[in-house]
Amino acid sequence: MEQVSEQPATPGKVGNFRWVICTLLFFAATINYIDRQVIGILKPTLAEEFGWTELDYSWIVFAFQTAYAIGLLFVGKLMDRIGTKKGFALAIVVWSIAAIGHAWAVGIGEISSPIVAPIVAAVVAGINAVGSMFGAAPWTFTLSVSVVGFMVARFALGLGEAGNFPASIKTVAEWFPKKERALATGIFNAGTNVGALATPLLVPLIVIAWGWYEAFIFTGIIGFIWLAFWLLIYKRPEEHKSLAAAELEYIQSDPPEPTQKVAWRRLFPHRQTWAFGLGKLLTDPIWWVYLFWLPDFLKKQHGLDLKTFGIPLAVIYIIADVGSIGGGYISGALIKRGWTINRSRKTAMLICALAVVPIVFASITSHLWVAVILIGIAAAAHQGWSANIFTISSDMFPKQAVGSVVGIGGMMGAVGGMIISPLVGYILDRTGSYVPIFIIAASAYLVALFIIHLLAPRLEPANISYDQ
Repeated sequence: MEQVSEQPATPGKVGNFRWVICTLLFFAATINYIDRQVIGILKPTLAEEFGWTELDYSWIVFAFQTAYAIGLLFVGKLMDRIGTKKGFALAIVVWSIAAIGHAWAVGIGEISSPIVAPIVAAVVAGINAVGSMFGAAPWTFTLSVSVVGFMVARFALGLGEAGNFPASIKTVAEWFPKKERALATGIFNAGTNVGALATPLLVPLIVIAWGWYEAFIFTGIIGFIWLAFWLLIYKRPEEHKSLAAAELEYIQSDPPEPTQKVAWRRLFPHRQTWAFGLGKLLTDPIWWVYLFWLPDFLKKQHGLDLKTFGIPLAVIYIIADVGSIGGGYISGALIKRGWTINRSRKTAMLICALAVVPIVFASITSHLWVAVILIGIAAAAHQGWSANIFTISSDMFPKQAVGSVVGIGGMMGAVGGMIISPLVGYILDRTGSYVPIFIIAASAYLVALFIIHLLAPRLEPANISYDQ
């Protein structure tokens, strides 16, 4: 049976402390994206200093995605088990130390080469085995010490950063009623755009003043500042002394859900898990392309460099911020108008999927600002899509399973990133063109929405069997 729409209860003067928690999540996402994007901003500089090829760089990105996938496979369950306060604190400590460690990546490479090289050789052998079935020429790689060092640093960063979104989505499920979750998710997810916006503006200034080593050190330290606020402010709603009784009642106004633990093995058989996971698998990689290759695109297509691509990148992520909040607002507004959750979420996701399609023209235009606007719209659409796809996990699963489901979906998205990284490197090395890459981006969201609708036609709650 079709889900009935949520009744638009009016929060009135119940209090707004839940938005303080959302603000903490916003800044965590900001820091998360600053730390992961520094490598993309410095890619032209580091490639020139160390002589990296496109495939060398794609292996460095691949290492991050691999660790991110591994981390997401376990971190969701960890958040469900130890709670978001401890889990989030652990995650940001790990990723901040790893971010700082990039400054000594070459030294790390000297130590790690005997360990990393055989692993990479095995992966390359697997790729070549598959490629030979289709008559593809074999790939050959000789990894330098610098490539290995950055791979190790990125791997550690990926493990830590895997905790951000499962913890944030679980926190939203704990602190917000369903009618506000898409908006809250959109707001904290907008922090990713602020981080992506701030990085191209701040990192060049640090590099010019001190050097690329300090860029990694200074940005990595920010996480420890956030950690202090998190430990001082965060508690579960029912434990928080700053939360008014009326606001707690409003937060808990949804129908009660079971409290038993949910084993992972009970999540995988559900179509809803695969709807969320495959949606992430197909669309998350597109965001990774924006994050790690846009500076390179602007340099190769429009002749920009470290000193000049900051403003265009900032404009792209400012536009993306609007999409992040707007995507969550659209579905929430439709729900308040009496639409079902299913119809509201999927309408918002369809709008976002269609808005990505024009990005194809960004790869062929010679006008910088036409390309910037088209990519900005596509990035905004991705963020609007992301706000809604994250929220459907809490629409279809109970609170105590959300962290695990988001972890599974995030892991699948990271696997998609693992696939796209060497693919982009291969395409650029062989063709030098971003056209095929942007065609993939234009079609991914429509395909993903079609699959989501097939697997979860009404976004009906999963019939979970609970552990005793």
